[in-house]
Amino acid sequence: MVLSKGFEIEMYTGTPLGDIVGLSDKITADLDGFMREPDSRNVEYVTAPFYDYERLLCGLLCPRLKLRKYLHKLGNYTLIPGSTLSLGGTEHFFRSDLSNPYHDYIEQTYGTKVVTASVHINVGISDPELLMRACRVIRLEAPLYLALSASSPFLDGKATGYHSTRWGLFPQTPNYVPLFESHAHHIRWTEQQLAQGTMQNVRHLWTSVRPNGDRRPYDLNRIELRICDLVTDPIALLAITALLEARLLQIISNPNLDPLIKSSFSPKELIAITAQNETAAATNSLDAQLINWVDGRNIRALDWINELYEPAAVIAKEHGFRCFLSPLQKIIREGNQAQRWLQLHRLGVSSRNVITQAINSIHERELELEDKLCSPLVA
Repeated sequence: MVLSKGFEIEMYTGTPLGDIVGLSDKITADLDGFMREPDSRNVEYVTAPFYDYERLLCGLLCPRLKLRKYLHKLGNYTLIPGSTLSLGGTEHFFRSDLSNPYHDYIEQTYGTKVVTASVHINVGISDPELLMRACRVIRLEAPLYLALSASSPFLDGKATGYHSTRWGLFPQTPNYVPLFESHAHHIRWTEQQLAQGTMQNVRHLWTSVRPNGDRRPYDLNRIELRICDLVTDPIALLAITALLEARLLQIISNPNLDPLIKSSFSPKELIAITAQNETAAATNSLDAQLINWVDGRNIRALDWINELYEPAAVIAKEHGFRCFLSPLQKIIREGNQAQRWLQLHRLGVSSRNVITQAINSIHERELELEDKLCSPLVA
């Protein structure tokens, strides 16, 4: 058994010098498959759910290549890596749709803290109670996926002290989201938030992990991991996804793998630990000191990931996707994007030069993958 997987990708558009420019009104009017975010400086596309990673890779790449060609027609524009307004622009919100009342609320309530780029990873689980258990485990381990994906160390041209400035500043909403003990608990809680106005609609649940589906909170069919910064290298993103899928397959096969059973902490204590772990991972990513939800021991994020990797590799091999998991070792060995950028910055490379180098690198990577992998599949 393998699970269906899909992505929601948010990316900034701008100039080759790294300045972010709002173009989503033009993009969404002229290109199918792209959607507006509240601020016009980033745009979103969604891949169809696929079971195999080869097709998922093309689902990631093809819309991006299409978008690049369109941006070239508009002028000297490109795609900008990173998950924050790295080189400036936090003082103004650039509305993409002035007639949308939900966008009114977002701008007035949160400002540019939400003008971020990220990747949401959706993995199909149709049984609602199994989905809730998966959400409980993955929410407690979400800081590990943030640690692998961190790519936002800069804001307004300066290093912020975070590896993921995006998650360090992002307004998680509502303020307190419990571990859902059952599907019925999730429904009751969501209905209560909507009645109280702490959620404006069913989408207004901004936490690291949430159950998702076509008619939330009633009809659910997938887990959505929302914590990850934008991972621009498709191979790295597939590796992070493969780790998640292997962990979910482990959860599915072991009913006792559940914080409500396996942890020595109460649900409220687990939420407090997770909040602390998320802050630590946003600050120091792979070097963050975390608290393990099972036994309370202190453990470095990188060491916890290594502990999960070996059983994940066995599962991935059994299900035929180990080759897509193995590039995770490169992130473990060389660091995530934020760590590599900060290393250059400490050597005296300006934040602008770091970003412009990354702009060129991701374009080269996309062309390489298109030539090597996508053309044979399309043919």
